[in-house]
Amino acid sequence: MAAEPDKPRATRDAYGDALLKLGEQHEDVVALDADLAGSTKSGKFGAAFPGRFFNVGVAEANMMNMSAGLAIGGKIPYASTFAVFAAGRAFDQVRQSIAQPKLPVRICASHGGVTVGEDGCSHQSVEDIGLMRMLPNMRVVVPADYNQAFAAVMESYGLPGPMYIRTGRLAVPPLYKRVPSGLGNGADILRPGSDISIFACGIMAAKALTAADELGKRDISAEVVNVSVIKPIDAETVLASLSRTGCAVTAEEHSIIGGLGDAVSRVAAEHIPVRIGRLGIRDVFGKSGHPDQLLEEFHLTAKHIVELAGLVLQSKGC
Repeated sequence: MAAEPDKPRATRDAYGDALLKLGEQHEDVVALDADLAGSTKSGKFGAAFPGRFFNVGVAEANMMNMSAGLAIGGKIPYASTFAVFAAGRAFDQVRQSIAQPKLPVRICASHGGVTVGEDGCSHQSVEDIGLMRMLPNMRVVVPADYNQAFAAVMESYGLPGPMYIRTGRLAVPPLYKRVPSGLGNGADILRPGSDISIFACGIMAAKALTAADELGKRDISAEVVNVSVIKPIDAETVLASLSRTGCAVTAEEHSIIGGLGDAVSRVAAEHIPVRIGRLGIRDVFGKSGHPDQLLEEFHLTAKHIVELAGLVLQSKGC
């Protein structure tokens, strides 16, 4: 079901709703959770289909191996836990049992980034996109709002191979007024522009639009691109945008090492070298605090996108 058009909702809510719908449509869908079904929202599926739901307890590595076994047996498993545990604690099992044999396991990791909040750095994964992006065969998706997350989960059923979908705890404003039919090539131009490109993912996509509004007041035309599929990245859309603007800023709730900024920079370096400023976690761990305070602390706001865009434009000679 689609979100109310103007109501902010967390992308983890979309996972729970879409998983339930998939369960209603496909009997081969099974779900696994590591004792966090209330937080990841997989509990909705568990309540409706208890015979197809497996709570493995605090045993994330086991959960990944179980998912692999279920996939070998012809099921389509959706395994969920917090991103820090899915990508970190269970990395070896994801690598060896899921990615290497190209099994159709969907790892749906909730609570990505520092907006986990008061739980602190032990629960704030700022490395997960990089870890999953490095794995051969792994598709990496970071939806920007409820409706796009819903579409990503629904589309995932029919895709080959393994997939990592990162969802968040924080409610985010809607960018898509209805559920898209799918993610397309993985990058959408939310606002066209000619002076600078802003590539963003997850919660930062909405902040990029706010930043573009502010830049517009300064007669700077910013193109905003929501990169929802980090791997395989939509190089065609990235290069087309860079060709129009000649410089860029990337914005992500993740380390600048290994995430969206690295992915965009690699595409640019190989095809159209331009100045790119990267906004993200700068090689540090998270910390405990209110999500809004942490976003300010780590410079993950529209204001900081505007500031970085200004520096990039200065170096471009604008």
